[in-house]
Amino acid sequence: MTDEAEKVYKAFPDAGKPLRAGDVAEITGIAKPKVSTIIKSLTADGRLTSPKRCYYAPA
Repeated sequence: MTDEAEKVYKAFPDAGKPLRAGDVAEITGIAKPKVSTIIKSLTADGRLTSPKRCYYAPA
């Protein structure tokens, strides 16, 4: 996992609630398009789930 992907993944447990890509971008300082791409790959890997549309949480 890249450093950016690690930052994105760690943002979820720290927040303690499901987050949107924009929320993660604000927390990590990474551009929203890049965050969206990382979230897609983490979801495909099974590390994140989507409890409701456009929100993501650790699996």
